[in-house]
Amino acid sequence: MPVAPPVASPSSRALGFWTAVALVMGNMIGSGVFLLPASLAPYGGISLIGWCVSAAGSVLLALVFARLAGFNPAAGGPYAYTRQAFGDFAGFLVAWGYWISVWTTEAALAVALVGYLDPFFPSMVRAPASAAALAIGLVWLLTGLNVIGIRIAGRVQLVTTVLKIVPLVVIGIGGLFAINTSHFAIAATGADQFVRTVSTTATLTLWAFLGLECATIPADSIEAPQRTIPRATVTGTLLTGAIYIISTVGVMGVLAPSALGASTAPYSDAARVLMGPAEAAFIALGAAISCFGALNGWILVVGQLPLAVAQDGLFPRVFGRLSSRGTPALGMVIAAVLASGLIAMNFTRSLVQLFTYIILLATLSTLIPYAFCSLAGFMLAGQSHTMRMTRATVGIAILAFAYSVYAIAGAGADVVYSGFILLICGLPVYVWVAGERPWRPSH
Repeated sequence: MPVAPPVASPSSRALGFWTAVALVMGNMIGSGVFLLPASLAPYGGISLIGWCVSAAGSVLLALVFARLAGFNPAAGGPYAYTRQAFGDFAGFLVAWGYWISVWTTEAALAVALVGYLDPFFPSMVRAPASAAALAIGLVWLLTGLNVIGIRIAGRVQLVTTVLKIVPLVVIGIGGLFAINTSHFAIAATGADQFVRTVSTTATLTLWAFLGLECATIPADSIEAPQRTIPRATVTGTLLTGAIYIISTVGVMGVLAPSALGASTAPYSDAARVLMGPAEAAFIALGAAISCFGALNGWILVVGQLPLAVAQDGLFPRVFGRLSSRGTPALGMVIAAVLASGLIAMNFTRSLVQLFTYIILLATLSTLIPYAFCSLAGFMLAGQSHTMRMTRATVGIAILAFAYSVYAIAGAGADVVYSGFILLICGLPVYVWVAGERPWRPSH
């Protein structure tokens, strides 16, 4: 029989509104936004359309999660809503896929963080062995902070979010005053090519919005979750979208497409053009802080999600164990081991290839929960005597589901194939932990 997650006492609710907003924004504003302008350079002004599509889709999803938090502010976020709406099996599949996406993202952010330290420690970063050791060390450092307690992790998240927003806003606004509109020229193409290009840029930029649902996951640790979670989710998504578009326009307006496409640190290069080498180093530091804050936020999530699932009897019991400090320490340690193994096994490959593949896989693994949650409100409204779906919420849910499917298709056949295989690999785990009777082979 599944067991409902315990309700935290008021004294244990350590995360307020702005800390929850920082969790949402901090998990979204990671390494992706600092690299994306270079990836988007070949597409010119069409990339801004892609940003708008991703931002609009992300706001739709944020509204979906805000609505779902009104139905049930349960710890576990997308998993909790899917399980309540569609049952144990669907809930497990969502939790399994989302868990994979979180610890793979943990590895990707650690790798990216090391890359951004190149201007300061070039000899260490450019040697594969020491770079891998540094990335793994960062994973374990922040895992240790989260094991100590969620309050400390929340403070780290709030501080790093403020620090990493500064360089984005400075370069974005500064670039607007030095903008060269010719950098946004759109090559003449047919309608089909235009649609495909918009789809490509929308898929590229979607990675930067992942994490919009993170305030719904540690709900047991958030003050007044029914009020705080919806406000924090929508506020964080809107603020992040505005920062992304302004900062991207600023960078693209300063650097010519040819230079931007070849840049490994576009924001730092834009700062060098606008202000000088000292400011460029400051922006590089901001990028490193960005990854540090995002890595901290995802480590917080990677413990809280399987905790809620294990308490429902759908994940191995080890994930449901709390330390003496009340944190899911073993769950975070298991994720750190998996992330460390991924780094150690693949660090000899190209960093860009490794990072790109991991983020696409993580994006796909997250879009599946998004698709389920987009339609969960219909099921939950049918189960509730007090909550109903209005015309507005029905329209938002349908559009959010359509956007999720659109983004899944844009991930590419190879990534969809790999993601499906990983999802199927979770079936034996479900049979193991959720079977009502001990399984015995027949003779």
